[in-house]
Amino acid sequence: MKGGNALRYRGSNFLRQRLVLSTVSGRPVVITDIRVKDEEPGLRDYEASFVRLLDKLCDGSDISIDETGTTLKYRPGQIVGGSGLVHSCPPSRSLSYFLEGLLFLAPLAKQPLTVRLKGVTNGMDDVSCDTFRTATLPLLAKFGLEEQLSFKILKRGAPPLGGGEVIFSCPITKGIQPIELLNEGKVKRVRGVAYTTKVSPQFAARMVDSARAVLNDFLPDVWVYTDHCKGEACGNSPGYGISLVAETIARSLKSADACASLQDDEALGSPEAVGSRVAERLLAEINLDGVVDTAHQALVLYFLSLAEETKPSRVRLSRLSPAAAQMLRHIRDFLGVVFQIREDHGESGTVVLSCIGAGITNTARRTF
Repeated sequence: MKGGNALRYRGSNFLRQRLVLSTVSGRPVVITDIRVKDEEPGLRDYEASFVRLLDKLCDGSDISIDETGTTLKYRPGQIVGGSGLVHSCPPSRSLSYFLEGLLFLAPLAKQPLTVRLKGVTNGMDDVSCDTFRTATLPLLAKFGLEEQLSFKILKRGAPPLGGGEVIFSCPITKGIQPIELLNEGKVKRVRGVAYTTKVSPQFAARMVDSARAVLNDFLPDVWVYTDHCKGEACGNSPGYGISLVAETIARSLKSADACASLQDDEALGSPEAVGSRVAERLLAEINLDGVVDTAHQALVLYFLSLAEETKPSRVRLSRLSPAAAQMLRHIRDFLGVVFQIREDHGESGTVVLSCIGAGITNTARRTF
């Protein structure tokens, strides 16, 4: 895959977006001044780990990082995929940080991807692996990616030491069909998972009770499963948390999650605080309207930009998150796709984004 002139960026923000779009478009990218004014300049361990994972996934890519770690040059290769990949992720970020990056690229790989990741399954800065399984993956069904798409949590790993393990399998597709996602519908039910590792199983019941105390004022159909890990299914650190997903009558999904921080005294500590906080976050996401929650806006925009050029794709979103706004800029830079943004009529405060996709196809997928 030959690229044109390299795109140049400064700073460490949205590094994952830039590397993924560089790989899909075939355009080289140069990123300079990565945390040059920081006490510890250069790439963080999770960013360097993501670059190594990208190198495992692709064939023929050229990656160079200078001695200080403040300059990254990346020339993409072909997305190969394959089975039997194993990658150990640092405990500074959750496994979903790496899984989302794989989700962007795996459908366009040469072979279906099966990868085993090890690290923190439920962290503070990213969506949990439970939310990835119950909200992120069902979103791909709207783009025609449903069969052979699987995700399994083998071990749970809580911060700071992690020790979790997951297996993710993703099929390949010939191309993304243009779709319209405009109606989110009313919420009909809430489902969730409350997990505990190396703590009392009663903590899960207390989180569920406090979450239901908030949500049952609005709807009765709230069901939260409890998952108490013990023995080999535990990671290296104690922890607990909860993930909630609201489903609407139009089959849209809104999610929220959180985990307890047992090291920071000012953060969420008690199970009751964790449960009520997540329930309030879920209500805030529902109140924002939009077809997807703020955590998945960038993912939807990315797949719409890859769609075939036969007809426009449209999606209705709430107030754009910083990641979604930056994704729009990166899509314009790498793929040349510009979204039209129209404010929705009414008091919902949503916007309708439409575009004609770049028509990115998987050249390795046979069509006969």
